[in-house]
Amino acid sequence: MTNIILCGGSGTRLWPISRTLMPKQFVKLFDEKSLFQLTVERNSKVCDSQFIVSNTEQYFLALDQLEELNKTNNRYLLEPVGRNTAPAIALACMALDSDTIVLITPSDHLIKDEEEYAKVLQTAKNLAEENNLVTFGITPTFAETGFGYIEAKEQDVQAFHEKPNQETAQTYLDAGNYYWNSGMFCFKAGIFLEELKKYSPTIYEACEKALESDTSSDMIRIKHDAMESIPEDSIDCAVMEKSNKVKVVASNINWSDVGSFDALYEELPKDTNGNTANENHISIDSKNNLIYGSQRKIATVDIEDLIIVDTGDALLISKKGSSQKVKAIVKEVRKNTQLHNIHLTGHRPWGSYTILEDSNGYKIKRIEVKPKKRLSLQRHKYRNEHWIVVSGEAIVTVNDKTFTLKQNESTYIKAGDIHRLLNDTNEMLVIIEAQVGSYTGEDDIERLEDDYKRD
Repeated sequence: MTNIILCGGSGTRLWPISRTLMPKQFVKLFDEKSLFQLTVERNSKVCDSQFIVSNTEQYFLALDQLEELNKTNNRYLLEPVGRNTAPAIALACMALDSDTIVLITPSDHLIKDEEEYAKVLQTAKNLAEENNLVTFGITPTFAETGFGYIEAKEQDVQAFHEKPNQETAQTYLDAGNYYWNSGMFCFKAGIFLEELKKYSPTIYEACEKALESDTSSDMIRIKHDAMESIPEDSIDCAVMEKSNKVKVVASNINWSDVGSFDALYEELPKDTNGNTANENHISIDSKNNLIYGSQRKIATVDIEDLIIVDTGDALLISKKGSSQKVKAIVKEVRKNTQLHNIHLTGHRPWGSYTILEDSNGYKIKRIEVKPKKRLSLQRHKYRNEHWIVVSGEAIVTVNDKTFTLKQNESTYIKAGDIHRLLNDTNEMLVIIEAQVGSYTGEDDIERLEDDYKRD
């Protein structure tokens, strides 16, 4: 099987941990591994390769995290804009042989019963080999209103149901033949495409037209205009709810979509008072709290059942049970900040940067450049930059001059200067960058050349 991993989504319900440029699936929440990495490890036991569907920014995060796992049999499909799951899955399937059995999984789910999961996958694979479209129905443990439901008669799907209210969810639970819709699927690539062409021909044709590039490549980029021309729809609405080839596999696999802080609390290790384990937490008579933060000490006195999340640039405090409302906070944050978009530390294909101070008219960053990597050839309209090498050796290009800077040496780049930073050594390069100007936003970059083909 080939594991098609869908990396879309920004996980707004886990803000401020999850941001657009570092969404929850890539945050290392569990034993220094991300949900994405756990997904790859889990599925690579039964799948021969990974096919990652993501946007450009997430591609580099996935690339780095797959390197950490030493996984090399990877392909990528990059979407310039998201059009929901039906087009994403269709484009990936069109790049595969029609007889290839694919396992479609989100990148941000947690599955703890891997022994049962292996059995479930084998059942699904057998059904897929018989030309069925297989979905995985999670055996519900309570009346959840945040998931869609699958109504089934044994392995036959009777109906798909949207997220219910509490009373309806309880009815589903009591009935015993309803399952949470996991968003995971298994089928032959060609069978899915046949059903898509039959029931949603406009999506099929637009995807076929968009996929003009070489589909044998390890990295397939869809053009922006072609992607935007594809109708937006979910796989459930486009195919699964209409096809007569759909089967469901009941899956009692200790599954969580980690879709809220309440869900995250349930999965993290606890201390003896029911607080999430955290070396930076000082607790005085405090119980059953989610405490997340690694940069500052967090002290609590006589509190219970709270969610406290500190990321250095944002602090969230919520009652447990109310964390679904975090999405409303993100809407407010978007109005006048970039805190929904990026952390103090931003990850780039060449390395990372951390904002040390950001004030009106200036910004100070710590920049780390990986060995043998370089930034784009670029210029800025509104800011001047001072670079000081902290460790390593930098090769700097400014206009028509190229020179080397060593530890404690510095240079100055005026607004409008064409410049580039290169680490040509086998050691990490660390510099301090001081930006001064009327505007120091991340979008004040005009890239003239880029190794990573970013806009």
